[in-house]
Amino acid sequence: MKIQSLFIAFLLLLNTSIVLAQVSTDSELFITLKTQDSLFFERGFNQCDLVFLESHLTEDLKFYHDQSGFQDREAFFENTRKYICSGSGAKPIRTVDPTSLAVFPLYDEGEIYGAIQTGVHHFYLREQGVEDVWTSTAKFTHVWVLDNEAWKLSEVLSYDHQPPTNEQSLNTIEQLLVESNVPALGLGIIENGQLTKVEVYGTLDGKRTAPYNTIFKVASLTKPIVALLTLKLIDEGLLELDEPLYKYWVDPDLVDDARHKLLTPEIILSHQTGFPNWRYMTEANVLAFQFDPGTRYQYSGEGFEYLRKAIENKLGKSMEELAEEKLFGPLGMNDTRFWWDAGMDESRYAYNFNENGEMIEVDKYYEANAAANLLTTVEDYGKFAAYVVNGADLSDTLFQNMLAHHVQLRENDFFGLGWEILTGFPNDEYALLHTGKDPGVSTLVIVFPHSKNGYIIFLNGDHTDPVYEEILTHQLYLGEALWNKR
Repeated sequence: MKIQSLFIAFLLLLNTSIVLAQVSTDSELFITLKTQDSLFFERGFNQCDLVFLESHLTEDLKFYHDQSGFQDREAFFENTRKYICSGSGAKPIRTVDPTSLAVFPLYDEGEIYGAIQTGVHHFYLREQGVEDVWTSTAKFTHVWVLDNEAWKLSEVLSYDHQPPTNEQSLNTIEQLLVESNVPALGLGIIENGQLTKVEVYGTLDGKRTAPYNTIFKVASLTKPIVALLTLKLIDEGLLELDEPLYKYWVDPDLVDDARHKLLTPEIILSHQTGFPNWRYMTEANVLAFQFDPGTRYQYSGEGFEYLRKAIENKLGKSMEELAEEKLFGPLGMNDTRFWWDAGMDESRYAYNFNENGEMIEVDKYYEANAAANLLTTVEDYGKFAAYVVNGADLSDTLFQNMLAHHVQLRENDFFGLGWEILTGFPNDEYALLHTGKDPGVSTLVIVFPHSKNGYIIFLNGDHTDPVYEEILTHQLYLGEALWNKR
């Protein structure tokens, strides 16, 4: 009896340890493994980046499938190349049910060496010119191991494959895109300060499937990039927040108006210049003050261009050079550029469409604009947004100044340095927001500093409200509250 009691106690202890071993969904390990899952299968399986796939497998990979048997690393890679990534016929696509994920750390003498990840994934068939067809659902168990500080997939169990349980197999988002005449949606999710999900739906041009690394024109989402670049320069002592800019640049239209001496980076980043959005939108088509700088808010692209010219003249470097040095290079934003330079891969560009579903002629820009026209991917901009919500390596004083309410727009709505600041969310949450709008372009980035959550939405069409309403009110953190603030 004593032996039996000890055995039962041991089982209870073991079971308790297993329960406690599952990490919380907001832990760094859970988010890291969720990111690994998203990137591994989106790039390696869905987009067939075989170089990426191969580099994230251990040499002794073991793959167990309840219908197609066992495969070692060589067989798994060869079958993926032959049957998943052959480039002919319908293409299998895998997505994960994010609510199904669980992560269990693996320790050796107190040091983490790997983790077990479980969940449910759905499989679709993608064919050119038609909607994805849902084919099956299965459970998975993955063993990830740390190899020289890099996470690699070591063992895979794919089992309990079942046909779709929902007769409606069309993806809601894909269906909405078609109904709204918006070809593509790019969606990036930030959780606890990390980019955990990048998904691109739809097509580049109504025909070609939009890849994971689709390049979008993001309009005014250029401004947060330039705003942070300016703050980085200020933090390094190369510029001052309240420094008069007339020493380095005076627009010819303003030479005879002494108010140009009042313009500073702070006034420009908080949109208090007194400028119109663009001079060409005024009857006279010249740049002029519509009120005294620093007295109230008025959104202005002209202000950011003014700032660019002053900074370039002071530092003797172009904005492109400074952005590459301070942001794009360090963050690995390799697909981000201000204009259609030689490195722009047009084959991945999401062409823009009007509300009737008609393609808008591409207007290629060949010089930088600090207020608009940035070309980027969801992953690149997601890296930037995650960097911002984690403090952007700014001094705490300057970062808090960026978040400060420099000017009030409406109740619970302010403007800081480069960002609109929305307050009044549940649990005292607040948000940094910026949007972008051009013909055939609708974009949004929002981050919540308290939770360090956020998301990026890129759309290449004009009739976007149904898409925004669906994904905000049903899928995204505080999205319904944001939708209700519109």
